[in-house]
Amino acid sequence: MKRLLALARLIDAFTDRFATVAWWAILAACAISTTNAVVRYTLDYSSNGFLEIQWYLFAVCVMFGAAQVLRVNEHVRVDIFYGMYPTRIKVLIDLMGLCFFLLPMTLFIAYSSLPVLLKMIASQEMSSNAGGLVRWPAMLTIPLGMCLVALQGVAEIIKRVGWLMHVHDMDTHYERPLQ
Repeated sequence: MKRLLALARLIDAFTDRFATVAWWAILAACAISTTNAVVRYTLDYSSNGFLEIQWYLFAVCVMFGAAQVLRVNEHVRVDIFYGMYPTRIKVLIDLMGLCFFLLPMTLFIAYSSLPVLLKMIASQEMSSNAGGLVRWPAMLTIPLGMCLVALQGVAEIIKRVGWLMHVHDMDTHYERPLQ
């Protein structure tokens, strides 16, 4: 179990690197958005490329940040009853959700998106907007982001099994969102 927990820590560190990329993507999107607005209103010039790169960066933010959200336990839950259960039941529910929902779904989405990505790369598909960008970099974020979430899911499974075996201490606190 010690080796598996070391693997989970390695995955956590890997996820942290992609979370840093997501953070920089947010900063870049804000800078591009600001620059685009200033140029548009002062020089009366705009480009669809400026607009599209913002949603490409948003794709990076969402898809690369999703694994970090899972890692820090801030992901969305359907928590009608979850908050009422004792910690052990919550960990078991998380474990079942990770094994039977998160991993299969993320791997299915990653696998299903690959043919579309490969087709876009081969054809160098471009945006239909004048001055638009090639589309495959945005599409690349889907399989990559889903693989990151699946990998983080494996780390979370390891940590929860370690917690159930009393060999790993993790924060099991869950705060129900304000309604």
